[in-house]
Amino acid sequence: MKASWDIFCSVVDNFGDVGVTFRLARQLVAEHDLQVRLWIDDLNAFARLCPGADPLADQQMQDGVIVCRWPAEWPKTWQPLQLPHVVVEAFACRLPPDYIDAMLGAEKRPLWFNLEYLSAEDWVSGCHGLPSIQSSGLRKYFFFPGFTAKTGGLLREAGLIEKRQAFQANPAARQSFLQRLNIAPHADARLMSLFAYEHAGLGSWLDCLAQADRTTHLLVPEGRILGDVQRWLGVDELTAGAVHARDALTIQVLPFVHQQDYDSLLWCCDFNVVRGEDSFVRAQWAGRPLIWHIYEQDDDAHWAKLDAFLELYRVGLSEAAGQALTEVWRSWNGGTAMTQGWNALEQHTDELAAHARRWCLEQALQEDLTTALVRFYQSWI
Repeated sequence: MKASWDIFCSVVDNFGDVGVTFRLARQLVAEHDLQVRLWIDDLNAFARLCPGADPLADQQMQDGVIVCRWPAEWPKTWQPLQLPHVVVEAFACRLPPDYIDAMLGAEKRPLWFNLEYLSAEDWVSGCHGLPSIQSSGLRKYFFFPGFTAKTGGLLREAGLIEKRQAFQANPAARQSFLQRLNIAPHADARLMSLFAYEHAGLGSWLDCLAQADRTTHLLVPEGRILGDVQRWLGVDELTAGAVHARDALTIQVLPFVHQQDYDSLLWCCDFNVVRGEDSFVRAQWAGRPLIWHIYEQDDDAHWAKLDAFLELYRVGLSEAAGQALTEVWRSWNGGTAMTQGWNALEQHTDELAAHARRWCLEQALQEDLTTALVRFYQSWI
């Protein structure tokens, strides 16, 4: 009999939470032969990531995962619910009270994980894997993704790095993928992607690209940054398929794509701007230089997370390249002008590219997050 897992996801930041949990669910099914139900409270966001999904269905099968609507009110008729062996509460989303009651009354209680947000902060390694005794008497284990062996690692499917390397070494595969999305950059243009939150200083960065000696083809998937791009271009509307050129910069708006296609898009680009958590991790597996637009928190806690990652990521960079990278990341996340930092960063293009490849391979030496979760469960039983 297959072990069964329930994963609960409350969509907070458009696509990041559901992106992470769907990747996790798919990998549990495909690589560990588990039965997985993914409970999502906003199936519209899920349908954007998974073309063919039905945003109105209470239950559907997608890539081997049983995707279920998580209703605002847990129906009493669903009790007693067939409990799984493992419950994953993604990002402290808070399980339904009736579901917790069912766990409490079960003869064999499930293993309960709280899958936390990704962070490079020092305290994470000290809290990873620790139990928390709830007032009900249930025990919940905190599981932290991270960048060191003392954490749960990062989501990474088996063979991902080898697949990416083969793709990047095959110009025909790259060309075929770009043609499928109607992307036709000039032969000498560098390809860049931009998937970010709103950014008050974006215009200064676009100015730099437009005034550069080298041509740039900037790919912008539909998302929250489009309003800022639209203002810089001075156009009334930007929709998927639009292409606008100004001096050395061409901007092309892309439709929202399937997760696997987004991976390939990152692999095609020379430089990627990404946001949140899911695209941030995927950009690292692309082995390309990047800017991370971290999710802003009301108490400014995101700055500590940003600085903690930069401290790790800068190791091995020259002092000048590390300082330029830090200035660009902090300017971007602060919404301030990018000109000085970006021009400095441009002086270290080759070093940053080599560093991104090295960082990717170093991270890939660690156990992936999904395998770490499964191994924890196997030890627990």
